[in-house]
Amino acid sequence: MRNSIAPRRAALLALSLLSACAANDLPVGTAGADNAPARAAAFAPRGAFGAYLAGQLAASETDTDFAAREFLRALRSDPSSPELLNRAFVAALMDGRPEAIELARQLPDNQAAQLLLAGADAKAGRWDSAEKRIRSLPRQGAMQLLHPILIAWVQQGRGGTDAALATLRPLVEGPRGRGVYALHAGLIAEQAGRTAEAQRLYHITEAEAGGANLRLTQIIASLKAREGHAEEAERQIRAMAAFGDDFALVTPGLVRTLSTPPVATATQGLAEGYLTFAGLLRSQDASDFALLLLRLALDLRPDYAPARLQMADLLENGEHYAAADAELARVSSSDPLAPAIRLRRAMLAERMGKSADARSILESLATDFPDRPEPLTRLGDLLRSQSRFPEAVKAYDRAVQRIDTPDRGDWPLFYARAIANEQSKDWPRAEADFLKALELSPDQPYVLNYLGYSWVEQGRNLSRARAMIEKAVELRPADGHIVDSLGWVLFRLGDMQGAIRNMERAVELSPRDATINDHLGDVYWAAGRKREAEFQWRRALNLNPEADDIPKIEAKLRGGPPGAAAAERASAVPPAQ
Repeated sequence: MRNSIAPRRAALLALSLLSACAANDLPVGTAGADNAPARAAAFAPRGAFGAYLAGQLAASETDTDFAAREFLRALRSDPSSPELLNRAFVAALMDGRPEAIELARQLPDNQAAQLLLAGADAKAGRWDSAEKRIRSLPRQGAMQLLHPILIAWVQQGRGGTDAALATLRPLVEGPRGRGVYALHAGLIAEQAGRTAEAQRLYHITEAEAGGANLRLTQIIASLKAREGHAEEAERQIRAMAAFGDDFALVTPGLVRTLSTPPVATATQGLAEGYLTFAGLLRSQDASDFALLLLRLALDLRPDYAPARLQMADLLENGEHYAAADAELARVSSSDPLAPAIRLRRAMLAERMGKSADARSILESLATDFPDRPEPLTRLGDLLRSQSRFPEAVKAYDRAVQRIDTPDRGDWPLFYARAIANEQSKDWPRAEADFLKALELSPDQPYVLNYLGYSWVEQGRNLSRARAMIEKAVELRPADGHIVDSLGWVLFRLGDMQGAIRNMERAVELSPRDATINDHLGDVYWAAGRKREAEFQWRRALNLNPEADDIPKIEAKLRGGPPGAAAAERASAVPPAQ
C-alpha cells in the first residue's frame, strides 16, 4: 500500500545543538499534554494540601508553570515542611522563576540547589566558592560524568588553565566518552590562546562524533575564521545546509558570526557543559533531569538559543506546545538561529490548531529568504497534512521555482509534490514528479513503493512496478506498508502463493493497519479461503479504517469483493462447444 507520509525534512536542529559529539557511549544512571492545567485545576482541593496535590499532578504532567505556582502556594502555608521546600524549589527552577535562588539557599543537601548556587558564584566571579560547592556534590549517576567538566570550567574561571586541562586529560585519553571531554578541553585551551592544542582536541571530538553536528562545526569553523581561514570556515558552515531545512536557514547567520567565539567565557563553558549532558540524558529517556540541566544552563546564559531550542524540543515531545512556543519566543530575532526558531514556531502553531498563524510565519520566512525553498516546502507539507492538496501543490510549485538545478537533496520536495498531485487527481504531473524524485535519488524506498503501488492499482507497468517494490522491500524489509505493496503486485500478477506469503508478513509487521488487513482479506477470498477473508475484513473494520473504505469493506462482507459473484457464476457455466 502507499504510505503518503513524506520524509521529515527538519534536521532537528535542537538535537544537533545538544552536544558537539554523540556521547552515546556514556552510561547514565515524562510528559503530558497542554491541557494539564485544566486537569490540575479540576483536581485542586483547598488549602496547603490541595495546592500540594495540584502541584504534584502538574509536575507529573511537566506543566512547570502550574506546578511552581501551586508548590509555592503550599510552601507559604507550611514553610517549615522540608518536602514542600524541596518540591517548591525544583518546580521554581524548572519554570525558570527567580524564587528558585532564594529557596536554594535553604537546601544545602539538594544537588540542583547547590549547582544553581555555584552558577550564581560563577556569575559573580566567586570561583573558589563555586568549586567548593561542586566538589561537595556526590559523584553518582549523571553527576559522576558531568562533575569533571564543571570542575574544569571553574578552574578555568579563576585562571587555572593547566589545572583545568589536567582535570580532563585522563578522560580525554580514556576509552569511553572521550569526545565530550575533548570538546570541553578544546574550548578551555582555545580560551587560553592555545590554538594548536585546541585543534588537536577538536579533532578527537570530530572523530568521536556521529553524523551531522552543527554545534561542533560552528565551534571549529569559528576558530578557523579567527585564525585567518575565513573562506574555509564559511565553506564548512555552508556545507551543513545539505542536512535539512533548519540548517539551510541558519547558515547565513552563522557565517556572519564566525568571528565571535561560540563559548567565550568560563561561565558560558559551564552552560555548554549542561547543554552537553542534557542531550545525553534526553537520549536516555531522562527528560525531567535534562530539563533541569537546561534551566541551569539558561540561568548562566539567558540568551543561549541552543538551550532554548532543546528546551522547546523536550516540551514539544511532551505535547506542551504553548510552553515550547513560549521558550522559543524568548530568543532574540537577531540571533543566528532565529530563522530556525521561526520555522519551529510555525510547526508549533499548527500543532496548537493555529493554522493561519503557521501559514503566516512560513509566508513571512519565504519573503525574508527569497532564494530558499524550505519555507514554501514546509507550507506545502502543512497544507498537505490538512488534505488541502491543490493548495499544497501551489506551495510546492513555488518552492521548486526557487531551485535552479535540482540535485539529490531535493528529491523529498518532488516526492511530496507528487503525493499532493496524486491526491489532487492529477496523475500525469504526479507520475512526472515521482520519476523526477527517483532520477535525483534512485534508491528511495518510499518513492519506489508509492509509484510502484500506483501503477499496480492502475494495472500498468506491472513488471516494472514489481521490480521497484521488490527493491523497496529489500531496502525496508520491516515496513509493513511496503511488504503489503509487494503482496498486492504479486496478487495482480497471479502469483497467489507469493501474494499470501507477503500479505501475511505485512500483517505481522503492521497488525493494526486497516488497509493491510483489508488487502489480506481480498487475497484470501481470491484463494478460496472465504472464512479467513471475512475475519480479516471484520478485523479491518475494527481498526479505524478511512471513512471512504468502510462501506467498501462492509459490501465485501455481504458478497465478496466487487465482481466476485459474477466471476464465480461465469466459472460455473460450461464452456461453449
